[in-house]
Amino acid sequence: MQLTLWTYEGPPHVGAMRVATAMRDVHYVLHAPQGDTYADLLFTMIERLPRRPPVTYTTFQARDLGGDTAELFKDAARQAVARFKPAAMLVGSSCTAELIQDDPGGLAQALQLPIPVVALELPSYQRKENWGASETFYQLCRHLVHKPTERQPKARPTCNILGPSALGFRHRDDVKEITQLLNQLGVDVAVVAPLNACVADIQKLADADFNVVLYPEIGLSAAQWLQRQFDQPFTKTVPLGSRATRDFIAEVCALTGLTQPAQDPDNAHATWYAKSVDSTYLTGKRVYIFGDATHAVAAARIASQEMGFEVVGLGTYSREFAREVRDCAKGLGIEALITDDYLEVEDQIQALQPELILGTQMERHIAKRQGIPCAVISAPVHVQDFPARYAPQMGFEGANVLFDTWVHPLMMGLEEHLIGMFREDFEFHAGAAPSHLGSTRPAADISPPLPAPPQAHTAVTPIPSSAPPLSGTSANLLTTQAASNQATWSIEAEKELGKIPFFVRGKARRNTERFAQDLGVATITVETLYDAKAHYSR
Repeated sequence: MQLTLWTYEGPPHVGAMRVATAMRDVHYVLHAPQGDTYADLLFTMIERLPRRPPVTYTTFQARDLGGDTAELFKDAARQAVARFKPAAMLVGSSCTAELIQDDPGGLAQALQLPIPVVALELPSYQRKENWGASETFYQLCRHLVHKPTERQPKARPTCNILGPSALGFRHRDDVKEITQLLNQLGVDVAVVAPLNACVADIQKLADADFNVVLYPEIGLSAAQWLQRQFDQPFTKTVPLGSRATRDFIAEVCALTGLTQPAQDPDNAHATWYAKSVDSTYLTGKRVYIFGDATHAVAAARIASQEMGFEVVGLGTYSREFAREVRDCAKGLGIEALITDDYLEVEDQIQALQPELILGTQMERHIAKRQGIPCAVISAPVHVQDFPARYAPQMGFEGANVLFDTWVHPLMMGLEEHLIGMFREDFEFHAGAAPSHLGSTRPAADISPPLPAPPQAHTAVTPIPSSAPPLSGTSANLLTTQAASNQATWSIEAEKELGKIPFFVRGKARRNTERFAQDLGVATITVETLYDAKAHYSR
């Protein structure tokens, strides 16, 4: 396994935790050493759930390895049933406990517990979190779903919503939005699973007419099994964006025989906003997209087809869905990046220099370091992406939220740039009176600050973030070599560079330095800066 500072996905048992925590009466007994017990941190601090996750750990220590760790697991399982009284139990091992091969499934079976026990075989060193959540939900369905009784005629068709889980990106609000949309179409939602479902809900999944798969990374395997076993169809379209929502409505109406609405609802503002005067200057903005496969593909289509952006980069960490992402990238004339190494993503962003990044919590940090506007579109996310307010991503209201979330960083970035440009103006400096008060109010007694003269900039070859720290001698040698190869910036050129919007300033600096190096220019002047601009604009 590759050790990194960050990771897009945890091990598969974290995915199992997400399913167990999403449900109401399922408990997860996890064979794990001391140190692997971090479920509380994930769900109560990041997602801010009002309850502890339903996970019991065996928590064995190093000294226990010489004894009977299997007995520790059996004791934990018995105590969990007695204390929490779940309707079903999941059992499995963490990545560390997997190495001692105690077989939690067989041990739990020997206990003859009075509830269904679902043993999870989650290969921690080959698979990751989303696969673990998908496999857990699939195994729950295999063990718990009952054969449907003879279906009686209903006044309205029914469906299940599959895929939402704990620690999912806006799953709570997406479920509410899509449930409302289905109800407006004339479809009743029978079960939402695993989010807020109980064992009895899982048992009756096969009674519905069809399934809606909102998050294929988690719900697709279960939906495919339900189709094979009970001839239960499922939707293929994920309603992310205005166009995809219309396609989703058409698919649901085709499955149910309902009449498709003639027009969008009144709350479908995003389509009009995208065509408004305030948004047209954003046409052609270069955007880079990375996330889970479902959200990345949807974001690429929304950006290119609904907002008029140019998608210059697209990638995912979801290797199980790499084919879909590659097909989408091919349609955009680019090559998809399939990786779980954020350093590769950062290198590609640095090379492409987009004007907007749509990504995960990882890309938020990358964007901050590179001074590029960013909006989060996919897990992994942090606490700020579990808002108290209603903020779906799916349906027409979700399209409105996406429009605001993506466009506002660009608009605010332009505003910040303009403020910075005029900071030394006689009307806007720190000591000037507020402009809305007219000339009657005397100016403040604060004299305009004198800007410190910019120092001549010396471009230094960047050190890869994965490289070991340099000693003082090596660092000085590297700086000296870079200084001899790169041109320095004059004070006037640095000042002129500062007038370029911050979200493309880095690209302008690199292009100018490359241009100067190719021509053998020792000092970059204002003329060099504009000559480089003309050269790269051809």
